Amino acid sequence: MQEIEYLTVAQVAAILKCSTDTVIRRFSNQPGVIDLGSAEKQHKRQYRVLRIPRYVLNRFLDQKMVA
Repeated sequence: MQEIEYLTVAQVAAILKCSTDTVIRRFSNQPGVIDLGSAEKQHKRQYRVLRIPRYVLNRFLDQKMVA
C-alpha cells in the first residue's frame, strides 16, 4: 500500500510561487483536499486549514500545462 503525501498551504504556495490566499482559493474545492478548518460562524470568518495531497497538486499542474 502506497502512503499519500500531504502538503500544507505554505508548501504548495512555495512550489507554485504564489500567495497562500491563492492556494486556498484554487484548492479548497478540489476533490481529495482535506479541510481541517472551522466553519463560518455568525461574527467570525471561516478559518481554513487545508492538506493537499501531492497527487492533487500534480493533477492541477498537468491541467495548467495543457491549457
